[in-house]
Amino acid sequence: MAQVVLQVESLDLDGRGIARNEGKVVFVPGALPGETVCAETIARKPKFDRARLLQVLQESPQRVRPACPHFGLQPGSCGGCSMQHVEPRAQVAIKQRVLEDALWHLARLRPQQMLRPVEGIAWGYRHRARLAVRYVAKKGGVLVGFHERASSYVAEMGECHVLPQRVSDLLLPLRELVGALSLRERLPQIEVAVGQAGGRERIVLVLRVLQAPTAEDRGRLEAFAARHEVAIWLQPGGPHSAAPMSPAHEVELTLALPEFGLALPFAPTDFTQVNHRINEILVRIAVRLLDPQPDDRIADFFCGLGNFTLALARRGRTVVGLEGSGELLARAARAAQRHELAARTRFVEGNLFEWSASAWDGLVASLGGVDRVLIDPPREGALAVIKALASAQAAPRRLVYVSCNPATLARDCAVLVHEGGWALRAAGVVNMFPHTSHVESIAMLEPGAAAQAPGSAAC
Repeated sequence: MAQVVLQVESLDLDGRGIARNEGKVVFVPGALPGETVCAETIARKPKFDRARLLQVLQESPQRVRPACPHFGLQPGSCGGCSMQHVEPRAQVAIKQRVLEDALWHLARLRPQQMLRPVEGIAWGYRHRARLAVRYVAKKGGVLVGFHERASSYVAEMGECHVLPQRVSDLLLPLRELVGALSLRERLPQIEVAVGQAGGRERIVLVLRVLQAPTAEDRGRLEAFAARHEVAIWLQPGGPHSAAPMSPAHEVELTLALPEFGLALPFAPTDFTQVNHRINEILVRIAVRLLDPQPDDRIADFFCGLGNFTLALARRGRTVVGLEGSGELLARAARAAQRHELAARTRFVEGNLFEWSASAWDGLVASLGGVDRVLIDPPREGALAVIKALASAQAAPRRLVYVSCNPATLARDCAVLVHEGGWALRAAGVVNMFPHTSHVESIAMLEPGAAAQAPGSAAC
């Protein structure tokens, strides 16, 4: 394929450099905005080309030396991070540009106010991770880590800088442990969960086991757990099958929200935000933006464990948490009971991807009105809920949308604004995953008739 010299203009949602060659878009992984690069075209499509970075001819001042020896673009590099070559503050600026571009190009929207980006520590932040495990005889045994970049193979890793230090230090011992087990070829995954328990940080390792461990295996696992002060759970089937290997490994992890006096219990396989410190800030900002008043009735869609629900219950009169997982709702209800918030919360199970205008009307009728709404959906977004709100006669006074996908956030905001007459008052990025191209964001919208002055969204 041909080699070309390109001027890189921006980054896409996957962190790839975007350039143009004779008017055609070219994606170049590893290239940064403002750089001049030499690249080799490796794939041609009708509307774009893909190229491999060969040499940076003129570097961006945002380029830095990656901290991790396993980061890179070459075959075999770890795929856990994609932006370690970018200065951390520049990563945030790039992500904000990605959000602004998504809102404009996909939805023709510009927020009346861009919120200050939410930043935190750049390393050791990842309190939840799913590590792949493979027995590879030609590499001398077992590999434990993230997948290689753009590959199903497991990267050969001896350390990881985005994991907490104690977890990173377990990577090599885990390889040795699994290699000594009889089921080493029947153990494809280790899920890591870090949380508070008994006033200190605890680590739980959930081993996905496709056959039962032998007595000798159990002995090795017990010895490993004692030596490294971790709890070990075994998962023979789906996430619901995960359980402590023995009573000694029973541990209840909690996610702390100290500003609201909350500690939310969660199981090691439950979904929680991976960056606990940023989650604390995110909840604080979401509550400030939503601005619940003491007599407000609030709906929290995709509420999960109650990460936002219980914090909002500290401020409003009533909060209804809606979620598709009955197991998560049960945990959220227990947390509400523990924090004496049961009288101010309700939890409703339902398929929110099939939400309808009549379901919204029923919720409004059951509460006597809904004043404010918070939405925190998965990557697919919340289109059904948004469409119901866009057509609602009894619209809430304000909506805060927490998103992990700028494209679906833009799509959903477009429905509210262009079809429902709402206003996009504010939006901003949350750097939940430093050194990756993942863009977490938050937006605040109001229906036209109830809109306040644009400056009211300051945070």
